[in-house]
Amino acid sequence: MSRLNSFLDGLRVVDVSAYLPGPLASLLLSDMGADVVKVEPPQGDGMRLLGPRDAAGKPLFHAALNAGKTVRHIDLKSPDGRAVFLDLLDTADVLIEGFRPGVMERLGLGYETLHARNPGLIFCSISGYGAAGPLAQAAGHDNNYLALAGVLHRNGVPPRAFDPPFADMTSSLFAAIAILGAVHGRRQDGLGCHIDLAIGDVAMPLQLFEIAALGATGRVPQPEGTYLNGGAAYYRVYGTADGRHVALGAVEEKFWRSFCEAARRPDWINRQAEPIPQHALIAELTTFFATLTVGECERRFAEADCCLTPVLDLGEAVQTPHHRARGVVRPGPHGGLQALFPALVDGESPAVRADFR
Repeated sequence: MSRLNSFLDGLRVVDVSAYLPGPLASLLLSDMGADVVKVEPPQGDGMRLLGPRDAAGKPLFHAALNAGKTVRHIDLKSPDGRAVFLDLLDTADVLIEGFRPGVMERLGLGYETLHARNPGLIFCSISGYGAAGPLAQAAGHDNNYLALAGVLHRNGVPPRAFDPPFADMTSSLFAAIAILGAVHGRRQDGLGCHIDLAIGDVAMPLQLFEIAALGATGRVPQPEGTYLNGGAAYYRVYGTADGRHVALGAVEEKFWRSFCEAARRPDWINRQAEPIPQHALIAELTTFFATLTVGECERRFAEADCCLTPVLDLGEAVQTPHHRARGVVRPGPHGGLQALFPALVDGESPAVRADFR
């Protein structure tokens, strides 16, 4: 077992959230050794109804999110259920909940109530738009959050939703980071805190470049208006002669030069700094790549060190030498594949997760 899997030994987490954001956050904590109890209503988490099933009929998405956890079914609307839940929280370090703001209070399980009972409890609320603000009670999904954050507008014409769900999963990462920070902060005074994390907010810090530029220049980023969203010839996806695609990421001058030399087009080298959008240069590269298959591209640019890769589907990706060597995608204990915590500690990959209990 990797040391990563024991980093949080002794940390007890109760997760009463559903679907993706909260359960992924608690999965990451579980990967690092936390003892996670996943609390579901009597009928189960709604994620059990989504996605494909294995040969035994088990819902794969729910199993993937809750591997390594202890799952308990508790009716929080009943007095007996709340009593059982409160007993769990008496010895918990962290609570993760994903209800709309106000629901936990109506259940008699709000932060003030729980803080009085367990002052060290770190109470992490993950909701669509947070507990304060005009959208606090509004429903939303990933594409709604990205649309309101100004992300969809400039990514694709017309704008397209992302797969995997960018905001949902990023909220899981920020939740895990905030929880770990709160655990460290609790060492100073023994007190927990309430973390109010809005999924609708998480795209903003990821746009720190664009927001800084907007503040300084007043310019709103447009589709194909930067090198990051298709405006530059040197950072773009191109179609190939066999109906596939390659991704070119030659941002630095040395990589662009290497690409141009391997392409036998030295006349392109000094054109990297052309104003964006680089429509004319993009058209020339589009014509160039359309004459080559993916295999021919790989052979021609294999030694060029120019950031050119084939666009793989997921079935191809998990079989690449890179991913096989890193051990981040591996067979689970009963077949199937698991996507594990993407970090090797002291050279060792994370352990495969056990089924949920």
